[in-house]
Amino acid sequence: MYTSLFPDDHSTPSLLHAQELVKKKVILYDDYTDLALVGGVDQAFYKNCIISGIVVMDYESLEIVEEVYHQDIVQYPYIPTFLSFREGPAIISAFSKLNHKPDILIIDGCGINHPRCAGLATHVGVALDVPTIGVAKNILCGEGDEPIMVGEVKPLMFKTHQVGWLIKSCLRCRPIVVAPGHRVSMKGSLEIIKNMIKDHKLPEPCFLAHNYVNSIKKTIKHN
Repeated sequence: MYTSLFPDDHSTPSLLHAQELVKKKVILYDDYTDLALVGGVDQAFYKNCIISGIVVMDYESLEIVEEVYHQDIVQYPYIPTFLSFREGPAIISAFSKLNHKPDILIIDGCGINHPRCAGLATHVGVALDVPTIGVAKNILCGEGDEPIMVGEVKPLMFKTHQVGWLIKSCLRCRPIVVAPGHRVSMKGSLEIIKNMIKDHKLPEPCFLAHNYVNSIKKTIKHN
């Protein structure tokens, strides 16, 4: 599974084939029984290295249970719609280090709101076979009315199909884009993220993962 979804051959046809496999395997209904632990995932870059960090939290209290990171050499350039091949392997390596596996991963990136239904959250979710949700700061594909009031939600549509949500999470910020990744429904992705938006633009798992991975980056830079 892993090698077929992240092939060593980085030619465009090979990567498109991997994304087609992701699209065929994605599950878009709520396929989980419990949400005790939630993981937030974010990446940072330093020189030619990628640092993938995961913060695992209690879903109810939002208290941190565990933090891990994985540092690796960047193997693929930044190319829009192919982000999974740049960041996905490092996330999977970080996930393998966890002692407390989360029931769901909230990933900084797109889910099914991707031209080929294979955003980073979807790709990683299928590869690990874990429920995932994507949270992005910008629209990759699709369109929707911009929510104005804090807490307001609007659907994100792409080619007549809903692919996510636009959520106005705080007063002075642009809306965030929330989408199912894998094994989570459209409605479920919205409910879960709304429960974890507190005092920041991003839901708490993503906010804390961002802070964590950048603290690791600072440590690496000073060593």
